[in-house]
Amino acid sequence: MTATHRALSTDGSPLAMTSPRAEFTPHMEHYTFVLEDQPYLGYFQYGNEKTPVYTTDRHGFRVTPGPGGLRATVGDDGPDGPVRVLAGSSAVFGVGATSDAATITARLWNAHAPRLPWLNIAGQSHNSAQELLLFTLFQHELPPVEDIVLLSGVNNLVLSRLPEEKQGRHGAFFDCGPAPDAVPPPDQRVAHATELTIRHLGSWKLLADGLGARLVFALQPLAPWVREEPLPREQLLFEELDEVSNFRRFHNDISTMAVGRTYADRLATGCARLDVPFLDLNVALAEAAGPEDWLFIDRVHCTDLGYDLVARQLADRLDLA
Repeated sequence: MTATHRALSTDGSPLAMTSPRAEFTPHMEHYTFVLEDQPYLGYFQYGNEKTPVYTTDRHGFRVTPGPGGLRATVGDDGPDGPVRVLAGSSAVFGVGATSDAATITARLWNAHAPRLPWLNIAGQSHNSAQELLLFTLFQHELPPVEDIVLLSGVNNLVLSRLPEEKQGRHGAFFDCGPAPDAVPPPDQRVAHATELTIRHLGSWKLLADGLGARLVFALQPLAPWVREEPLPREQLLFEELDEVSNFRRFHNDISTMAVGRTYADRLATGCARLDVPFLDLNVALAEAAGPEDWLFIDRVHCTDLGYDLVARQLADRLDLA
């Protein structure tokens, strides 16, 4: 979509109107979502990128700025002592944040859980298998890890729309084929996404135990799982994106509060079997946010305020503070 819409003034002449996305989130033009082909991972952020809103290290991990001018990344500026890790996909990377300092890891290190540096270990558009593989491929570069917070779950459910032949043994991934005309029913999608997420979480648990790290799982927030009705500004942004994407066509069935709570309940049960603490960030955000707090730039990614509230809930409710 272009940056402006065309409308008519009172005399019938054309009148340019700035789009909601251009008006409210002009920094989003710097999140290009152009990723580099990577063996094993499929795709990942380019290394040594520096834009007006984000910076990556030599491997492609986002930089976490800390107090007193410190920085922490996997490939550069690695802390000497113990660290904490936040792992996941594009929300952990911080798509939507206006700067590196507004990401979840930065807000944890600078404000809500500052005892140790936080590393951002996230790949955009990754499913749970890719998240796990990413950590294993770069674990050798990490200092001692005290806590691993896995913030995930949404992408597996989104990808559950794809047919069985695209799922393989370990789950479908983005761009593995054209979008189908029909999708499985919501209960089938939830069951499939839960099985994959908990299966891969079991491997995370083995890794964490081997590293002597504490592992916790947080279900990533999705806008319609947090609020039944978005704020007017959020609604405008969602509607604009719907004109150029298939989210509403393929995911209306899972974009309900009931499906979100069912998914959370099943993930919580699986986490309990693995003895992994669980947090549904959708409930946590709903309880923490004010009625006029602007939380989402799109249905998956947050504003600076949204990411700060996520960081606060992680710290407070998972005993990280």
